[in-house]
Amino acid sequence: MQPTLLILAAGMASRYGSMKQIEGFGPAGETIMDYSIYDAIRAGFGKVVFIIRKDFADQFKAIFEPRLKGLIEIDYVYQELSSFVDGFDIPASRVKPWGTAHAVLCAKDVIKEPFAVINADDFYGRDAFEKAAAFLTTDCNPEQHAIIGYNLAKTLSANGTVSRGVCEVNAEGHLASITERTKIYAEDNRIVYEDASGKHEVPYDSSVSMNFWCFDDSVFYLTKQLFKTFLKEHGNEEKSEFFIPLVADSYIKEELGIIKVIPTSSQWFGVTYKEDAPGVQESVNNLIAAGEYPAGLWS
Repeated sequence: MQPTLLILAAGMASRYGSMKQIEGFGPAGETIMDYSIYDAIRAGFGKVVFIIRKDFADQFKAIFEPRLKGLIEIDYVYQELSSFVDGFDIPASRVKPWGTAHAVLCAKDVIKEPFAVINADDFYGRDAFEKAAAFLTTDCNPEQHAIIGYNLAKTLSANGTVSRGVCEVNAEGHLASITERTKIYAEDNRIVYEDASGKHEVPYDSSVSMNFWCFDDSVFYLTKQLFKTFLKEHGNEEKSEFFIPLVADSYIKEELGIIKVIPTSSQWFGVTYKEDAPGVQESVNNLIAAGEYPAGLWS
């Protein structure tokens, strides 16, 4: 069975200030997502599911349907505040989506096979997709999920601080925990993060999550249970979010199975800030010049 690629594209892009998911960076107007889908197709994925907002569905479909027709199966899921709340009374002031784990849960009825989850606006690289596809087709089961681990130094922005899930990896190469660190940046040949207690160093070779997960579809059941608890405990907070690492953390703590950390040699890049865009364009052009991608991806 071919794995499915689930792309989280419903974010509000608040920091970036525009709909960065559909901004063109390639020579023929290709988005970062196009490169991810291209890598997924050549790695053996059979379907792509987009999680989007209903209000830009038509605009979104008009871009991707013609490009992908006949190349890979496509499906769409809408992340809405009312999805999977099971009668919970949503506060009137709540505008923000419920977070990435809720976005994944919204795909429960269209995914029945092992699947990978990625962000729409991150470039992950060919190696990452090949390793994900190999894991999903041979090793993935209810007792074993995975995360693609990126070298922290390869995931920083020159234009500001970043937030990263720093992975603690045990001797067996399994995820022991993930800690969300905000305000990470390079300073004097070291990498630091800031929190309420000051500035702290993060090991240069730390493995971090770029939200590239590999799951068996049994994860939907756990996610649904945890979302119910989340709503009970945090549903009335205006900006609370139900993140994928919360699900991973619970899975590990309850000893339901293991999460392998699969290292990739890929160089990550993405558009956290508007100022990142020219660098992303340059990185794409360099990969095309090196023969990694054709100049026109879908032509």
